[in-house]
Amino acid sequence: MTSAAQSTGSVAVGVGPLTIDDVVAVARHGAIIELSADSVAEVAKSRAIIDALASDTIPHYGISTGFGALANTSIPPEKRQKLQRSLVASHAAGSGEPVEREIVRALMLLRISTLATGRTGIRPETLDAYIAMLNAGITPLVREYGSLGCSGDLAPLAHCALALMGDGEVATADGDVVHAADALKAAGIEPVVLQEKEGLALINGTDGMLGTLCLAIADLRMLLSTADIASGLSVEGLLGTDDVFADDLQKLRPHPGQAKSAANLRKVLDASGIRDSHRDPHACTRVQDAYSLRCSPQVIGAARDTLDYVTTVAERELAAAVDNPVVTLDGRVESNGNFHGAPVAYALDFLAIVIADVASMSERRTDRFLDRARNNGLPPFLADDPGTDSGLMIAQYTAAGIVSELKRLANPASADSIPSSAMQEDHVSMGWAGARKLRRSVDGLTRVLAIELLTATRGIQMRAPLTPGPVGAAVIEALDGAGRPGPDRYLSPEIESVVARVADGDVLAAATRAAGDFN
Repeated sequence: MTSAAQSTGSVAVGVGPLTIDDVVAVARHGAIIELSADSVAEVAKSRAIIDALASDTIPHYGISTGFGALANTSIPPEKRQKLQRSLVASHAAGSGEPVEREIVRALMLLRISTLATGRTGIRPETLDAYIAMLNAGITPLVREYGSLGCSGDLAPLAHCALALMGDGEVATADGDVVHAADALKAAGIEPVVLQEKEGLALINGTDGMLGTLCLAIADLRMLLSTADIASGLSVEGLLGTDDVFADDLQKLRPHPGQAKSAANLRKVLDASGIRDSHRDPHACTRVQDAYSLRCSPQVIGAARDTLDYVTTVAERELAAAVDNPVVTLDGRVESNGNFHGAPVAYALDFLAIVIADVASMSERRTDRFLDRARNNGLPPFLADDPGTDSGLMIAQYTAAGIVSELKRLANPASADSIPSSAMQEDHVSMGWAGARKLRRSVDGLTRVLAIELLTATRGIQMRAPLTPGPVGAAVIEALDGAGRPGPDRYLSPEIESVVARVADGDVLAAATRAAGDFN
């Protein structure tokens, strides 16, 4: 969730799959790519097959023919370089704001990974130049709109291929926007003149949507643990019970994610002076907590299980070699439909749905803190001087507004399809649209959890002289004064500071230092 940093380490790219951690290392943290020896050999082997077919009298799709609806049009040898350039230039038709640097780096890495399998017929020198461009920190300007998620992320990948050819706009490692030819020259990279089949190999993949999915998975691994921490602190601050999180109760419904979330909640509430203050059943007359407190493991746990499923989908796609046509292991060149983004598109939409629900429950806990009829003795809106002060009233409005948008973003993009290419591509996945909205959903969840943490820690501090458990104390310290009780003050910077601490993993790290690893 942070921008790409200075280069840290290296990632080997070969005929085998990358991991999600590899994608994060290159896309977000600037790791350098190193091509394996087995890949070098396989790429050269498959290119020899393409070169042989290029001189064949029988037309071969993408080698000696046009593309898409023009697949039956034969192209003579003297026009094939122009064909490749025309393909890339015409497909670099994106519009809108530039896509985030880490997303572009992720899609470049994933295209390189597919090229490195030897299944695309790319020339070794073209692959080397693409790797050099990414390692130099040159990031093509990819526009927000342009991909339908079928035949892959054509427009986003075409913008990257265009930069490899020395055309279009790019951002340098320093963030300056320059012409691609100037950036390549400064990095000592010769622009590529594409040969037969290479245009398709560079643009025919699910790499944009998959790269976004990998980064979202990495973020959600952290955010769902943070959601457990926020939920636990809300239970603590609202004088809820941890009895319902007992291990034997959770085992009666044996979903693995639920068990992990319940264990996290027990850890948050362990050794809490606030919790101990109302353990006596004769003194505490409440029989059950509200669902947003009591059912937290069931909701966040289900989100965890969904994330595990989506991770499986991503790992399968990372092991794929998506291109059309493709060079098979036995040397055939075959058309196929593996470029269709449906498997990834569904996964992207599934995550947006569970994000909306986790955030919705979080906002309900925040709201409960602010209602004196439901917060068990705290002042309305956690205000210092209710009436004169509004406390956290409008912070809850902000969370509510974000949750409302998250519900809109949960509407699946993959349920839509719109035909293109003169009805040749008559069903598309809309996976890129799903990726773009998931990106916004992850950000929204981060902000809603931050507002819950701000509210919960303020409520906990207003329980003084009762003391929180070690986790609550550690999170309060990590927030560095944000959420402290007192008269009204400019709240937006305070919210943003907590958002940054959630996004960077500081809240989870503080809780981990206090109580050990969270699931």
